[in-house]
Amino acid sequence: MKLPDAAAVLVRDNHDAARAVWAAATADSEVLVASRTRVTPDLADDLRAAGLAVVDGDDVTPPTTERDATPGRVWLLTSGSTGRPKQVAHTLASLTTVAGDQPRRTWLCPYAHGAYAWWQVVTLSIAHPGQDVLFIEPDELDTWPARALEVGVTAASGTPTFWRQALYRDPESVAALPLEQVTLGGEPVDQAILTRLTEMFPKARVSWIYASSEAGATIAVHDGRAGFPEQWLGRETEGRATLTIDDGELLIASPKRGEGIDKVLRTGDHVEVVDGRVLITGRIASDEINVGGAKASASAVRDVLQAHPAVAWASVRGRKAPIVGSIVTAEVVLSGEATDAELTAWCAARLPDYSVPRRVRFLDQIPIKETLKSDV
Repeated sequence: MKLPDAAAVLVRDNHDAARAVWAAATADSEVLVASRTRVTPDLADDLRAAGLAVVDGDDVTPPTTERDATPGRVWLLTSGSTGRPKQVAHTLASLTTVAGDQPRRTWLCPYAHGAYAWWQVVTLSIAHPGQDVLFIEPDELDTWPARALEVGVTAASGTPTFWRQALYRDPESVAALPLEQVTLGGEPVDQAILTRLTEMFPKARVSWIYASSEAGATIAVHDGRAGFPEQWLGRETEGRATLTIDDGELLIASPKRGEGIDKVLRTGDHVEVVDGRVLITGRIASDEINVGGAKASASAVRDVLQAHPAVAWASVRGRKAPIVGSIVTAEVVLSGEATDAELTAWCAARLPDYSVPRRVRFLDQIPIKETLKSDV
């Protein structure tokens, strides 16, 4: 496979994606890898305007802006959770975050082609011998445990939603995996899912990673607890990110940040310090629900619901209402027996009255997007 010097490669599956990565790495060219389904015609036009030829199978559409390619540059698309995905430039070096000798492992990689977390697994495999990868396609998300057992997967990385869906659909097969490493990232990680995975895999290291296309991988926690130690705030260590809080927002100065990203990045993520731990609760723009002047936290309500033994997954949002402005509502997927009245009572015993969901809707399945995040 030969690529233009600067190319956005639209791929159908992980085989296509791996070929594109190998072609770009061996030629030291400039590349963006993305699933066809993520790139709309408007986004393709943006990529061409940025100087990238768009490669879709055998079709190559030249860029509309002529420029010299930057050897070794790797473009990523942001998740697009707040609008059209944006392009962020990295290099293979900035995407390679694991150093030192690594034990031989077979990794499960369910992430979307070309996503930051996908590149994390790919660069690990490129940089370290003995790091094999089993890629999972979007249409295999319901059945991957059987394939992982067959191949002998010993390490797996996924979002909290990915893990919740797997444990909801086929907990017996997941529990049978001989996992030595379990990694979570991409979404806020609550104690309930960490505890369940730690208990299911007592011999594994359970880690959660905070990373983004803009900042790179900046926080890694391996103690099985939600959040990170408060004493990490303000710590300046060569080669590591410096973490600070400003008005409840996490700020990061990362040596692994993308090209052109501010040295100190305002992440847009809300944090709280509780009992010596810094908890990342969710996006500032979407977490706050104004209920009659009181501020309910959607993430706090979600975590309380997901701590209920019969709840596999929950989503919380505000709904417009007369007089009070908004009310708290929830969508829930059950793994056991519970009524809306029981869940409301559970929340009422743990939350202020204005944060208690006034409506609870039950779903049959955990909604999940191509990014492995909840489709809500």
